[in-house]
Amino acid sequence: MYSKVHSIGIIGVEGVPILVEADVSDGLPGFSMVGYLSSQVKEAQDRVRTALKNSGFRIPAKKITINLSPADIRKEGTAFDLPIAIAILSASGMIRSSGLSNCVFSGELGLDGTVKPVPGALSIVLAAKKDGKTVCYLPRENRGEGSVTTGIQVVGLDTLKDLTDYLNGIRKLPEFPADQKLPGSAGKNYDVDFSDIGGQPFLRRATEVAAAGMHNIMYIGPAGTGKTMFAKRIPTIMPSLCFEEIMEISKIYSVCGLLSGENPVMSTRPFRSPHHTISPQALAGGGRIPKPGELTLASGGVLFLDELTEFQKSTIEILRQPLEEGEITITRTHGAYRFPAKFLLAAAMNPCPCGFYPDRTKCRCSESQVNKYLGRISKPILDRFDICAESSPVSYKDLKQGEKGEASASIRIRIEQARSMQMERFKGTRIHFNSFMKKTDLERFCCLDKAEELFLKQIYESMGLSVRGYEKILKIARTIADLEGAEKMTKNHLAEAAGLRSREGRFWGGIYG
Repeated sequence: MYSKVHSIGIIGVEGVPILVEADVSDGLPGFSMVGYLSSQVKEAQDRVRTALKNSGFRIPAKKITINLSPADIRKEGTAFDLPIAIAILSASGMIRSSGLSNCVFSGELGLDGTVKPVPGALSIVLAAKKDGKTVCYLPRENRGEGSVTTGIQVVGLDTLKDLTDYLNGIRKLPEFPADQKLPGSAGKNYDVDFSDIGGQPFLRRATEVAAAGMHNIMYIGPAGTGKTMFAKRIPTIMPSLCFEEIMEISKIYSVCGLLSGENPVMSTRPFRSPHHTISPQALAGGGRIPKPGELTLASGGVLFLDELTEFQKSTIEILRQPLEEGEITITRTHGAYRFPAKFLLAAAMNPCPCGFYPDRTKCRCSESQVNKYLGRISKPILDRFDICAESSPVSYKDLKQGEKGEASASIRIRIEQARSMQMERFKGTRIHFNSFMKKTDLERFCCLDKAEELFLKQIYESMGLSVRGYEKILKIARTIADLEGAEKMTKNHLAEAAGLRSREGRFWGGIYG
């Protein structure tokens, strides 16, 4: 007999419908599987055969053929164990076939028939819903992830025997808790807060503007002046996640197996801070079967590169394409994988080997040493930072008598207001923040009056900006105006935006002119 069962495969971070076909016919007994399968999927025949036997099913000595289609998509992982087992039982007449067309099955089988968790449960359920299915059977440990999706019933399984009893009507489906509610991130308690930092008003303002518009920011200055402290507190002031962002970020972490029953979704913006010894592959993602790297794990949040000049040059240069396009494409012989990479890049570095340049009363580095050190950051990468914020040494008096800084919750209120303006502005588009605007968007949303246009021309010529630098000043000015609740950008907004980029010329002007 012939039977077919629906399942979902994972390509990148997205789910793809897979049809599992089974044919049980007379002939020389055997078990064969086809459909462009990885070794993990081919091994399913031994796991499935033994799990069926230990679950009380006796498979007839017949020829069993399994096909996973479409055949041009490579099948990876162990999640096809459960649908293969159900397809065999259906083709052998041991379970009812009616109703299977509206169901999706996914899970790994133990030899005793237990159903074990698999990565990517959220992507599986979302793809099943998109494909028009009404029920999704998953391992019980994965149900928390899947249940955040509305419009589809998600059933958690402990054993293969339980599932067959449900399908044959021997027992009813168990009662499950109500579907998970998506938490907000605005009220999340953090271990750090901006009130911990006193002084450094320029860095505070630069960080606020960066968080409001998701602008990339470079912190540069002597060691011990708070650069890392500011970067680690960026998530505490970032706007709360919208539903679309929660689902996109959670899919990434689901595929990587980084979600749990206690935390079925990502409720806060990610903060990733890889060590400077990280390899290019670990940063970008990859492997024989490409998996997300740090760029993708930081999507929707912050990627912080501390001691930027200590990273391998080849590693830093990988940032070029993702920072422009918001995604990274990894190509292998059996296909291309696209991973999202829309993050706020924050970096911290010293201005020279000793860290005191340009204060020549303390800095003992030669001009060539300084240029060589700063030259580790190429002009194309430097251009991709919207804001360059210089930190200054903190005096003993400021350290002991400085007032307590403004709390993150207070700053977040202003940023949420700016975020609301951006959401209204970009309604109906795929843009979420000002930094994501393209050239056509700038022409539409960043219109200037004649006086402001002339002022911007003067800034462009005096600073020797590139086209990318010109566009970034417009984006930053738009964010500054949003923080003030202003619809139109003024000279003051443009001047402050230019000031947030001027430190770049202070340090790299003699190198890149």
